Amino acid sequence: MAHSLSAKKRIRQNSKRRAINRARRSTVRSKLRDCQEQVLHGTVDAAEKAIRAACLVLDREGSRNTVHRNAAARRKSRLMRKLNELKQRAAAAPSA
Repeated sequence: MAHSLSAKKRIRQNSKRRAINRARRSTVRSKLRDCQEQVLHGTVDAAEKAIRAACLVLDREGSRNTVHRNAAARRKSRLMRKLNELKQRAAAAPSA
């Protein structure tokens, strides 16, 4: 248990920040799940909107260090790759 005032304050700050970061990470995961759902079962437009929203959240949380910047960039890259594959499949389907 902390004894000094500064250590007690640090404990309070850490618990607040932990709660905020957990909520932010949960938002990121929810947006990523929405993207996966739209890519698998939705239209190209819906998937594009979901990915755009997820990229905004990833950029924001990457800049706040809730998620590491490189991890956010990696996830965005993977989302865009899936979107491009979906667009190629959609473009190839009508011609077949």
